[in-house]
Amino acid sequence: MKSFWQTLIGRKSSRAEAKRAGATTAPLSEQEKKSIPQKSPLLAPQQLIVGCGQSVGKQRDHNEDSIFTFTTTVGGEASNQTMGFYILADGMGGHQYGEVASNVAVRSMAGYLVRKFHPYLVNSSETLDEPMQDIMREAMHEAQRAVIKAAPGSGTTLTAALVLGSHLTIAHVGDSRAYAIRLDGRVDILTRDHSLVKRLEELGQISSAEVSNHPQRNVLYRALGQGDILDPDVYTAPFPNPGFLVLCSDGLWGLVTEKELFHMVVEAPTLQTACQNLITAANAAGGPDNISVIIVQSMG
Repeated sequence: MKSFWQTLIGRKSSRAEAKRAGATTAPLSEQEKKSIPQKSPLLAPQQLIVGCGQSVGKQRDHNEDSIFTFTTTVGGEASNQTMGFYILADGMGGHQYGEVASNVAVRSMAGYLVRKFHPYLVNSSETLDEPMQDIMREAMHEAQRAVIKAAPGSGTTLTAALVLGSHLTIAHVGDSRAYAIRLDGRVDILTRDHSLVKRLEELGQISSAEVSNHPQRNVLYRALGQGDILDPDVYTAPFPNPGFLVLCSDGLWGLVTEKELFHMVVEAPTLQTACQNLITAANAAGGPDNISVIIVQSMG
């Protein structure tokens, strides 16, 4: 069997002979054009592409969600460092200063991480020997102390992702979520909801179908700013590449199915468009809560 290139060369030779004989020729068909091997240059240095979006929703008069994104790339002959941290918080509705709690939480955690990583980023001789999980856990405790001081009696969820090269470290408390969307069609939830209904479901006392309509579906048993002891979930995993990391509040995941999430993220021309489409879908479904989303993709 001839290879594509042998066939193409033979076609060109036949066309040249036909031209000498005074015959006309036809351009390559679309199918033939598509079958020509295409080489995509490797994007260097590796970098993180980010999109984010928020909406107050259709039934709230103010926004109690807060988000923070930070991305940096150092590329050169001697080094290639890519780092980002992405934080999302949903102030607890019905509590005093819910919006203050979420804003203080993301700013405090972000400030801790910036201070921690700044020497490592600006000085190539610096090393960072502390485990990423320990850093994220202490950043969570920093946010906890800040919320208790700035907005006593309030509370907030906090879901944060630290990306360092191909490694992803998640720190989480509450019922906001982190997802890994993979191009083979998988949508994996990377966090566990610290909600009463989720716990009842885990214990087999209610079914998954009863969760969305349960009267206590918004009650959390673990949140930032609530009590003196904080026990966040912290773990490290490979970044979903090829794929996407998605952080979102329950105002999004409670209304948009995982199938819809996959298609809207994967099929959008840009991450910002994906964020806008997801928010539009949540609002079209009623928008009963604030909506926040952050999408991250690794390139290169």
